[in-house]
Amino acid sequence: MVSYSDFSKIELKAAKIISAEDIAGKDKLYKLTIEIGEEKPRTLVAGIRQFYTKEQLQGKQIVVVANLDAKPLGGILSQGMLLAVKNKKGAYSLVTIEEETAAGEKVE
Repeated sequence: MVSYSDFSKIELKAAKIISAEDIAGKDKLYKLTIEIGEEKPRTLVAGIRQFYTKEQLQGKQIVVVANLDAKPLGGILSQGMLLAVKNKKGAYSLVTIEEETAAGEKVE
């Protein structure tokens, strides 16, 4: 179990995917550039390549953990983590936002 005070430290924010790129030699990973309401876009690395095309991802509004320590993945520094659901067949489905929302809005 996680205490409420521990959970409240996690910053979930709305983000918009600006672009998705293949990562050489990594058949499961994309390099995503996202807008999260900051001066500069962020880079995320996500293992969703076999479930989404780059075109499907562009412009999609997603939910990200914004205050996660940056970590190198696939040779690229990932500056957050997107949220996704893994179904019984092992496929991932992104947690998305239906209504147009400003990047950086807090998810409550």
